[in-house]
Amino acid sequence: MLLAPRGATIRNALPRVPPDRPHPRPFYLSLSAIRIVVSIPANSYTTIDLAARFRRQAWKAWAIGLAVVFLWAFAIVLAPITKLNGLTSISSPLYAFFSYMCHQISERSFHIAHEQFGVCSRCFGVYFGLFAGFAIYPLWRNIDEIEPIPRFWLFLSLIPIAIDWSLTMFGIWENNHASRFITGLILGIACATFIVPAIVEITRNLTHRRRTADGS
Repeated sequence: MLLAPRGATIRNALPRVPPDRPHPRPFYLSLSAIRIVVSIPANSYTTIDLAARFRRQAWKAWAIGLAVVFLWAFAIVLAPITKLNGLTSISSPLYAFFSYMCHQISERSFHIAHEQFGVCSRCFGVYFGLFAGFAIYPLWRNIDEIEPIPRFWLFLSLIPIAIDWSLTMFGIWENNHASRFITGLILGIACATFIVPAIVEITRNLTHRRRTADGS
């Protein structure tokens, strides 16, 4: 690029051709004459039909996951309901099952008519957060997106729980049902944000392997 001195015109800034030399002919290049050929491998793009299939498959995987986390959260509430109605054949196995995942301390659990939930208030917040995270996921992100969001958000969701737990452990303040439930809820929603694309990708890979094995 030629830069003209301050105060000089562009004509004066151009190099002068000696009089004994013939003036060079201007060279014009037409962009339409340039053809760029890019070779794209056949397996590096997705056809419209395949993209539609992936999307239907993603919705199905999401719906199954949503149903599973709903039944899980519902079973926590079902335990005290069935016990109140004398259905101990249902409530006892439910309490026994959730005892492997939670301490089930009564003072730290929600109750229905003096019968505690299957898990404590914090665990219930996590499981309910999973359900809420699954439910709202398609509202803010493409359901067939398999690339997870940065893990930074998952670690960030652990901070409220860590603060709530630490303040109680060091005797600064005593947490309650609301703080335990809300901090668990935040973590559950964050976990769902990572679980949904994971199950969509797993379903897609399993389907691809099955189709490859069948030769279709």
